[in-house]
Amino acid sequence: MAISYAWDVKTVDTKTIDSNADTVFNVHWRLTATDDTNNDADGNPQTASVYGTQGLDTSDLSSFTAFADLTASDVQGWVETAMTADTVTEIKAGLDATIAELVTPTSQTKTIG
Repeated sequence: MAISYAWDVKTVDTKTIDSNADTVFNVHWRLTATDDTNNDADGNPQTASVYGTQGLDTSDLSSFTAFADLTASDVQGWVETAMTADTVTEIKAGLDATIAELVTPTSQTKTIG
């Protein structure tokens, strides 16, 4: 499997902290995994996603970035740092397992009668 991951971190909560308007303190994120080698019955890549929120440490705003200057890459970096690398790895492993189950199911749901 060749799985790629895409973060969506565009939705954030802001407030004014220490006269810094629109300080991002919480991020609503989604991480989507896409397997480009195993397609579903319709020919689409297998995908799995997970979402959540991540609070950010705003105790040190010495390198504050104005909201208008923020990029998704900036916010993604903050989220991954706040989560820790181990947690991000665990989330990606869970997505990988979900895709593996889609590609090679180990169970079936059936209806009796």
